[in-house]
Amino acid sequence: MYLYGQYCPVARASEILADRWTLLIVRELLAGVDHFNALDRGLPGISRALLVERLRRLERMGVVARRASSPGRAVEYSLTPAGRQLQVIIDALGGWGARWAFGDPRPSELDPVVLLWWMRRRVHQERLPARRVVIQFDFHGGHTGRYWLVLERTDVSVCLQHPRFEIDLRVTADIDAFYRVWLGRTSLGEARRRGVVRLEGTPTAVRGFADWFAWSPMAPAVRAALARRSTARGKDSRHGALSAAS
Repeated sequence: MYLYGQYCPVARASEILADRWTLLIVRELLAGVDHFNALDRGLPGISRALLVERLRRLERMGVVARRASSPGRAVEYSLTPAGRQLQVIIDALGGWGARWAFGDPRPSELDPVVLLWWMRRRVHQERLPARRVVIQFDFHGGHTGRYWLVLERTDVSVCLQHPRFEIDLRVTADIDAFYRVWLGRTSLGEARRRGVVRLEGTPTAVRGFADWFAWSPMAPAVRAALARRSTARGKDSRHGALSAAS
């Protein structure tokens, strides 16, 4: 942990939170991820050793609590009251990033497994049909691959191999386009109209797909940032027209 040597609340908070990966670990914990392996899956670029070190430091700083629910069971991580209060920081940082730092995706950011892992925890399970639903994703573009989500009211699983259940819905998509849908940069309807996302399957699955997912928690901030930019462009355009007319 880097010590800034300044008696200032911003400096003290930065000493705890500003190291690489720390805020993303907090983001995952705020999303309800509570086991080490699940944190590791949601943060594929971090080494397991570094994840251990970051979690231990957050525990020492009173941000994270760890406990084993029973002897021999996996350790669970949770945020303390101090950690939960960081939700406002994550929301504000995400809003700022959406407005000022969020352009087109870099190829290295388009990881289909990470995307499906995010989708897994944003399912409205109460909206699912009573029977199991299996969705196959065929991604192309920068990353090509086939993956599956198995949706049930009691559990949602990401499968990297065919789950050997009947497929209810096939989603064929450019990975770049689907990330844009997930983050709110474009709507699912618009992506389908443009042909960059296609849904094929039972009528119930095709109709229900958009309602089964809450989509990214950052999507409202991204949509708001896009709306502000559109409004600003409109004002500039009208100002330019008035200036030309005068």
